[in-house]
Amino acid sequence: MNAEAQTLALDGGEIEYIYRRGASEDAPTLVFLHEGLGTLRLWRDLPERICRGTPYGALVYSRFGNGFASELQEARRPAYMHDEALKVLPEILDRLGIERAWILGHSDGASIAAIFAGTFADRCAGLILEAPHLFVEPESIAAIAAIGERYREDAAFRERLGRHHRNGERTFFGWNDIWLHRDFRDWNIEEYVARIEAPILAVQGCDDEYGTFEQIARIAALAKGDVDRLLLARCGHAPHRDRPEVFTALVRAWLAEHRSRH
Repeated sequence: MNAEAQTLALDGGEIEYIYRRGASEDAPTLVFLHEGLGTLRLWRDLPERICRGTPYGALVYSRFGNGFASELQEARRPAYMHDEALKVLPEILDRLGIERAWILGHSDGASIAAIFAGTFADRCAGLILEAPHLFVEPESIAAIAAIGERYREDAAFRERLGRHHRNGERTFFGWNDIWLHRDFRDWNIEEYVARIEAPILAVQGCDDEYGTFEQIARIAALAKGDVDRLLLARCGHAPHRDRPEVFTALVRAWLAEHRSRH
């Protein structure tokens, strides 16, 4: 979004965020939760494109350990996405006066959104889950191991990633190491998905190297509310980057339909 990032002091450190309020005091807010190596800046103009011409406000922020938020002082635990969903995100919403939100999450961010929605039903109006993870698959482990090797061997890749983070190496290995840790193999959030009552749009690329279609199939099987599923051809792990026009149009149409129902 075209605004300067601000900092917000929370328990555990500071995050950086941009919050543009909606068209009126009671206008809905769409919260964007980035992937494991993401930041608020790597959403680029997606929040603007989705919210343009709508009453929605938009909140984007960089989580602890990402972007220019406070660095993590300890290694991530297998429950790091639970910590974000159950502690940090509610604190951010409380501090900004957002009682109920629509949430768009990508990859790790989608998993965080699902945990949040399955715990705080009254605070989540709807979910757009982009390439979500409910459980750990062999395909995820293989892809994450491969990108770890690329990071070690490709100086240009390290330099590009480092531009977006206070400490690119610590950010990268904070994410890469926990996903490859043996204690993470049993990580699973299906119990939270089974409690989600809000409507869900689940989107995945047909060429997603980090997960199979079983992820969004399980969402449709478990969630209590309506689930719309979309598989995008010629698309990898990031539909909003690989097929931006299709993804943006789809999300805008889905939000308009469900907003009218509310």
